[in-house]
This record gives sequence, structure tokens and C-alpha cells, in this order.
Amino acid sequence: MSLDERRWDEDDSAVYRRMAAVAVPARAEQIAVVVALLPFGRDDAFRVIELGSGEGALSAAILGCYPRSEVSALDGSVSMREQTQARLARFGRRARVGPFRLEELTGPEGGRLDAMEGAGAVVSSLCIHHLDGAGKKRLFEGVCLRLAPGGALLMADVVEPVRPEAAEVYAATWDRATEEQALALDGSAGRFDDFVEQRWNLYRHPDPEVDKPSPVADQLRWLVGAGFEAVDCFWLRAGHAVLGGYKPGPVRSGAPVGFEEALACAHAELEGSSG
Repeated sequence: MSLDERRWDEDDSAVYRRMAAVAVPARAEQIAVVVALLPFGRDDAFRVIELGSGEGALSAAILGCYPRSEVSALDGSVSMREQTQARLARFGRRARVGPFRLEELTGPEGGRLDAMEGAGAVVSSLCIHHLDGAGKKRLFEGVCLRLAPGGALLMADVVEPVRPEAAEVYAATWDRATEEQALALDGSAGRFDDFVEQRWNLYRHPDPEVDKPSPVADQLRWLVGAGFEAVDCFWLRAGHAVLGGYKPGPVRSGAPVGFEEALACAHAELEGSSG
């Protein structure tokens, strides 16, 4: 039985949709960081694969900011794919939605990695931490091999603290961020109470069978070993980081999408999805 079959069902998807607006720290900012880091000009044509697309907000922000881009949004949940399909419908043929299982990407033959051949970027949000260290390393190697020259792997995800003091900082700042976002959303701490009741903060309630975050330093080292350059942790808050790197190749020549523009796209996509 796969990880998806054993640990995640449509009830979990419904809980995520209810909680994500408050339980993901600075969600719009995370999306904007990934969008702004893509190695393309605003008018470039390129293809992106998103792993674990959820409701499709990241894919939609990419498509909105880069009018000639194409995105394949992949997720293991039927209801999430339905949400993504509805969100991306306005982009027509530029958007494709499909199923996937994370473990298929790291098998001995590379599994579904061949679908990434020639892609300009592979992105993900709150997905890759379900792989153990060896799985992440294999994924990074396989993605780098298949990306187009100059392409990027960019991941927004939870990371493992390396000391007990850091674990407490991650746990406490995640609680604080969630409570602040709950109050800002509707003036009530109800969704924060739900966050606590659901034992969502994995730094307080670890579940090593499903949550397998790795330290930032380890992931940066694996990215370098896989062949990526300009590897970095680009953003970090409350145990959530944006990590990634770039495959050697041509440098972007077109006008970039700046962070503020990307943030506006992210906010626009998240409006109406927090109800």
C-alpha cells in the first residue's frame, strides 16, 4: 500500500482546504518567492511541472504572471484535482491537471520523472517532505537530469531543525503565525483552535511515518551533488523554507517578474479560497 493510500484521504484534503489559509505561514509570500525565482522573463515560453498542486494556487500564480507559460499540475487527491481544474480553467490549454504518486518519482527506474523531460522548472509546495532523505536525493538527481538547461527546481516545504532549541523556535513561531493569520482572517481564534486540535504543528506532534523533513544544509548539499548551481535557502519562516537551485545553462534575457508583481498574483489567487 502506498503512502497516499495509507496516510491521506479525501477527508484530509477537506481539512487542508479549510486550514491552509491560516496554517501555512505567509502563504502568499511563499508562492510569490517561488514565482519570482523562476529563471524566465515575463514573456518567455516555458513549461512547469508542479508536484502536489493542492488547490492550484501556485500553478495559477505562475500562469497569471507568465502569459506564455504552460503548467502541468499534479496531485494525488481527486478532490484537490477538481479544485485545481476549476481554478485553472480560464487558462485553457496552457494548464493541465493530472494524478501522481510521490513514490513513483523515486523508484529504481525513475518512474514518472520522464514526464519532466525538457521542463523549464519543477516546483512544489508542502510535498517533498513526505520523502525521506534518500528519496529526496534521488528526486533531485532525476529532476536535474531531465530539466532543460537553465531550468530550476524550487520547493516550498517544512524543514527539519538540527537542535532542540530550533525545534521549539519552529513550533512556537508556527503557532504564532497561525494564530495571527486566523485573527486577521475573521477576527476569531477559531481556526487556530482547530489547528491545535488537529495536531497540525508537526514540530509539536511529529509523525515520522508520513512527515520526513530534512535539514536545510542536507538538502542544499544534495542539490549541489545532483548538479544544481546557485543553490540556496531563499526564504525561511516558522520551519517553512523555500529551497532550490538551477541547472547550468543560458541566463534569462527577458524582463523578470519581480517579487511585488508575483505577490500581487499570489494574493489574487488566494482571494476567495479561504472561506
